[in-house]
This record gives sequence, structure tokens and C-alpha cells, in this order.
Amino acid sequence: MPNQLNTEALLTLAKSTNPLDECSECRSLICSGWESLPYSFNSDSLALIGTLRSNDEEKSWEEYHPNGTQLWSSDAPIAIDFHPYNRCDVYQCKNCLRVYLRYTEYGGYYIDERIRAVDPNLIVTLPMK
Repeated sequence: MPNQLNTEALLTLAKSTNPLDECSECRSLICSGWESLPYSFNSDSLALIGTLRSNDEEKSWEEYHPNGTQLWSSDAPIAIDFHPYNRCDVYQCKNCLRVYLRYTEYGGYYIDERIRAVDPNLIVTLPMK
């Protein structure tokens, strides 16, 4: 299993990079909200850094939207104990070091790999449950 990351580690990683605005490798992925990973994207451009998933706990389907956002909102908070973040792996562009979250959505008749660029300003630290 990849390196387990917590909120503080994700925040440190996201703040420690200064990604290029026009990265030739990942510019098609730069989105403030969740998007489907383009089929034409070369996934080898991203390196797996760690995971937010935990095998120790049953994963919640509950989402965290205290300010009326929803899953697709560009300003939705990144709360790692809530869906979909509790099912995410953390990747980094090998060229510009931009940090991304990825998870796979399994629908009734489809599988959709989703990706979101990490904005450190949207990462929230919540008290332990």
C-alpha cells in the first residue's frame, strides 16, 4: 500500500510546491473541482505519492459541505475523512510537482477515474471523531 498521508501531510505537500501555470505535462488536468481523467492523458506523467485511504476503518459515504457546496463545486472543501477524499490516492506531476487527488467512481454501468488539483486553501482540518 502507498504511504498513508494525513491532513497535515497533504497540506504540507500542497504548500511546498510552486507548480507551473503552463505545465506541458499536466495542464489538461488543472481543474479546481473534480473532473474525469481524460482518456488521452498520459498517466505516466504523474507519480504516486501516497494515499488518503485507510484499510483500518470502514469508509464513509458522507460528504462534507458546510457552506452549501457539493461534490462538483470548485470551492468544495478537501476533508480527508469524508467522501470522496477517503477513497483517494495522492499524485504529483513529475514535471511541475502540482499535487492531485484521484479516485475511481464505480457507477451502475460505468467506471470513471476522477482527478482534482489540490488547492491548499481548501484543505480543512477537522477535530477527531
